[in-house]
Amino acid sequence: MSYQHSDTENTGARDYVKGFVLSLILTVIPFYFAYTQSLPETTTYAILFGCAIVQVIVHFTYFLHMEVKSEQGQWNMVSLVFSAIVVLILIAGSLWIMWNLHENMML
Repeated sequence: MSYQHSDTENTGARDYVKGFVLSLILTVIPFYFAYTQSLPETTTYAILFGCAIVQVIVHFTYFLHMEVKSEQGQWNMVSLVFSAIVVLILIAGSLWIMWNLHENMML
């Protein structure tokens, strides 16, 4: 008895490999420019930020399968916006607490 792969399984594995390679490339590029310091600091930060944004999109597309075209695209977008709000609240709250502690400890 042999097991045959369907076209959707092949496409899924191919998409994961493609996403992995893209993520690897988008990780190596900022590391290279940060390590070699071959560009000005602001340009390096811009490249790092740009690669991070593209990598988030790659992860959403290839690994989390967040597609706007699907039936559940609206729910995916709602959950994404909710998650982004929670993360922003956590980051802002943490920065506020650290700043407040710094101000009060330096008296």
